[in-house]
Amino acid sequence: MPGQYICRIASPEDMERKWDYEISRNADDRENWIVWKNEAIANLREGRAIPYYGILDGGIICEATAIIDPDAAQNSSGLIDNRTAYLCAFRTNESFRGKGYFSGLFRFMTDDLRSRGYTRLTLGVEPEDQVNRAIYRHYGFTELIKTDTEKYPDGTTINVEYYVKE
Repeated sequence: MPGQYICRIASPEDMERKWDYEISRNADDRENWIVWKNEAIANLREGRAIPYYGILDGGIICEATAIIDPDAAQNSSGLIDNRTAYLCAFRTNESFRGKGYFSGLFRFMTDDLRSRGYTRLTLGVEPEDQVNRAIYRHYGFTELIKTDTEKYPDGTTINVEYYVKE
């Protein structure tokens, strides 16, 4: 990994910058992204989530979020409690994929969560998303705990499989 790469918990200012970038990239789905941005920043400020960013030479190149409050996630029963965090919003800028940056961020995040007492990690993935399902299996998320649906702000409904890693 060339350049200076650091992993850290995002600040509200980091989040404003990253979410504005995501909104600009997703013009067809802009309204959903605006709602998600507002929810993500509120969740950080209210202690319901911990956003983690991978930063290369000052630019945010990857991210992940740990939801630690059941009220901050859909279908949270069995996904979030005092020792279980729900991981979501995994994103890596396309030109940095497959280079180990997200793996570094994932290790940073899981180490931080374990230091906070979280011994179980959960995540959700759409059943047809074979690429991400394979990545999550590689990270140890092999036990299916439930399936359900999630609703986007615009009313779109998706099927989700939820996995756990002890």
